[in-house]
Amino acid sequence: MAGVNRFINSCVACGNALKWIPVVFIVTVIVWSYYAYVVQLCFSKLQSCFLPIVFYLVIYHVLLVMLSWSYWQTIFTPVGTVPKQFRLSAADLERFEQAEGLEAHQQILEQIARNLPALTRTPIGPRYCEKCVHIKPDRCHHCSVCGVCVTKMDHHCPWVNNCVGFKNYKFFILFLGYAFIYCIFVAFTSLPYFIQFWKVPVMHANEIPGTGRFHVLFLFFVSIMFSISLVSLWGYHIYLVLHNRSTLEAFRAPIFRSGPDKDGFNLGKYNNFVEVFGDRKSHWLLPVFTSMGDGVTFPQRHMDEDEDSLLGARSQRWMEEGGVENTRLETNPYHVVNLDPLVQTV
Repeated sequence: MAGVNRFINSCVACGNALKWIPVVFIVTVIVWSYYAYVVQLCFSKLQSCFLPIVFYLVIYHVLLVMLSWSYWQTIFTPVGTVPKQFRLSAADLERFEQAEGLEAHQQILEQIARNLPALTRTPIGPRYCEKCVHIKPDRCHHCSVCGVCVTKMDHHCPWVNNCVGFKNYKFFILFLGYAFIYCIFVAFTSLPYFIQFWKVPVMHANEIPGTGRFHVLFLFFVSIMFSISLVSLWGYHIYLVLHNRSTLEAFRAPIFRSGPDKDGFNLGKYNNFVEVFGDRKSHWLLPVFTSMGDGVTFPQRHMDEDEDSLLGARSQRWMEEGGVENTRLETNPYHVVNLDPLVQTV
């Protein structure tokens, strides 16, 4: 039995190690691009083009630092997990497991969800995760790779070996943006030398000698290839931010009591942007956490008086129980008109 457990643990460890292969690939490309651009291109041209090359090096290193910082934050920021208040108690779980029939299960979940600020639901009742044994907060989904429910989950990204959700969504968007600008900068600044390589003999006095020539040629092609793929992905996520949707919500609209609505959390483009990037403009371009809210409660676009009263009471009980932690939304998150700075309505 001990041998079987060791074998299983070894397989799990190997599986976890394999998940890092895409990250290692990205890091390897970045390290190689540094060698090709700084060592092979810039240093070889430093004497003949001093001022332009120094300018290139300064801009390049700024972009590299911001790219690496954003990538690090995306990878190593822990995913936002569901607060313990959403978990079924031992008594509720026993009652839920002993109940027979779907209707009985849904009635129990409805009773439990009455004290929780959960707006979205399935077509038949509250959203419930059988693996994590809790009611799902709004915009929360279970990740089969991470094995937990992630708050405001967007998707699981193998290139960062992490889920992209409430805690690191800003970092992910900044990573895509800085990676695109990095690739475009490298491509445009290496373009003149790329053209020169096809016109000037290899052993020309001002030419880059040896294998450096091929490093720079390959650098230009790789930067163009990555920039093409990055611009579409980055543009798509900017679109999602401005419409306040996650990737999962774009494919399957969240269901409210009034029915499915892809724009249920849409507060207007500026408010949507502020919800992700925060109200401090000086921090928008920095990979530091400034997102609004707690990842559990979110303002809605539309809400009738009955829902407003019901969910306002839930929110009050939720806050009294200490459910809101590290939140920057100091007012009732269900009143869009009272939010600060989310003060505009659609």
